[in-house]
Amino acid sequence: MRHEVTDDDTAVAVGSGDVPVLATPRLIAWLEAATLRAAGPFTEPGRTSVGTEVRVRHLRATGVGGVVEVTAEPPTVSGRLLTFVVRAVDGSGEAVAEGEIDRVVVDRRRFLAGLP
Repeated sequence: MRHEVTDDDTAVAVGSGDVPVLATPRLIAWLEAATLRAAGPFTEPGRTSVGTEVRVRHLRATGVGGVVEVTAEPPTVSGRLLTFVVRAVDGSGEAVAEGEIDRVVVDRRRFLAGLP
């Protein structure tokens, strides 16, 4: 998934810092979106996956106008737990982030019924 960093994606805009570079929370959201897409083949009708743990290192700043490509490798599966190796690279091919994100497969209706 390819993203171009806009003013709305900066640490200043999301409140996570005071410099106009790609915010770590936005980067993690992009990485999680990649895992959601990659989890598709592991969920049956009526099921979805939810994020449960993020272990990501943000390695390099990306300014407004920069391009970031995020990927999630096919997961390691342990029962309902899906563990994805994730990576983000900038337009020059330099690593922006790397790590792992866990998702758990759940029954969508039961999950939503359990909300307060």
